[in-house]
Amino acid sequence: MEGFFLWHWLFGLVVLGTIIGFVSVPPYWGLKNAGWNGWWCLLFAVPVVNVIFLWVFAFAKWENDPNARHKDAPRQAALG
Repeated sequence: MEGFFLWHWLFGLVVLGTIIGFVSVPPYWGLKNAGWNGWWCLLFAVPVVNVIFLWVFAFAKWENDPNARHKDAPRQAALG
């Protein structure tokens, strides 16, 4: 019976590690690509804070956005 108990916990840890990997790795790489610190992905584990942070992240200025206009860039006419 002790062997079953040990395998039960090992299986649970493997499943938990897999879930954490699938839930935290994509936000980590998304944050890194946007120029933010990857450790912000830990906020996705907090139930209410994750939704608030998702809205903040969605509307914040991304430092690595290639389509963002810089202050020093010359303004071009909209119609050419």
